[in-house]
Amino acid sequence: MQDKALITAITNQKGGVLKSTTAENLGICLARQGKKVLLVDMDPQASLTIALGWRNPDELPVKISDIMAQILQDQPVPLKEGILHHAEGVDLLPADITLSGMEVSLVNAMSRETILKQHLQNLRKEYDHILIDTSPSLGMLTINAMAAADQVIIPVQPNYLSAKGLEQLLGTISRVRRQINPKLRIEGILLTLVDARTVNAREISNLIRETYGSRIKVYDTVIPRSVKAAEISAEGKSIFLHDPKGKVAEAYTNLTEEVMQRAEKRRRHQLEQLR
Repeated sequence: MQDKALITAITNQKGGVLKSTTAENLGICLARQGKKVLLVDMDPQASLTIALGWRNPDELPVKISDIMAQILQDQPVPLKEGILHHAEGVDLLPADITLSGMEVSLVNAMSRETILKQHLQNLRKEYDHILIDTSPSLGMLTINAMAAADQVIIPVQPNYLSAKGLEQLLGTISRVRRQINPKLRIEGILLTLVDARTVNAREISNLIRETYGSRIKVYDTVIPRSVKAAEISAEGKSIFLHDPKGKVAEAYTNLTEEVMQRAEKRRRHQLEQLR
């Protein structure tokens, strides 16, 4: 195991772009490759928590909002507090609707941008990867995720509004890098819900690659639109159990390979610099 986990925020202020689906399936695919993975649900809608099978998140004894409240009150938090274990080999820090109240509490708090970071720093040595699923907004919860992360993956649906919202998100990431977390980098843009049969999807996919590809990695892998993928959110299991031979499972396997290769390349580069 490496010395500390690579922390990735999966973020886009636009909803419905497969953030939770990507966090779930990338995390589980990394676990299938032998990596120790923690998923962190930072969305008050708790889509990731529900997708992993916890249908009534408000009934769980400890959620990420409870942990953040303890940190705000300077109370010690046990390392394994609130962590749930999923049958497919990943751990989860769950969310529920009370997390929306945390957004308000953070506004007047000291070190408000780094409350999540304080907890995840303690967990880093326990995992290879920590993936944070963020809420569809650029509020204080998403800023906390970016402040805690080493890198950001941006899922984008190839339509006009999503592409337009990308500039705003890149501006926010740039501000977080300048003011809070200078080490934050964009790991890549992931095209999702791609219907390759439509001219519009192909044109906007190409436009995103042409506009950003020279300075930001746009993954070769695209996540296709699929009825099978839409079904898994109700089942508590990943696409790898639901439709293992389908095109979405294949896409997430390929994405995981890309993410792992880039992480390994970066690690080797850092080791060379230390010599």
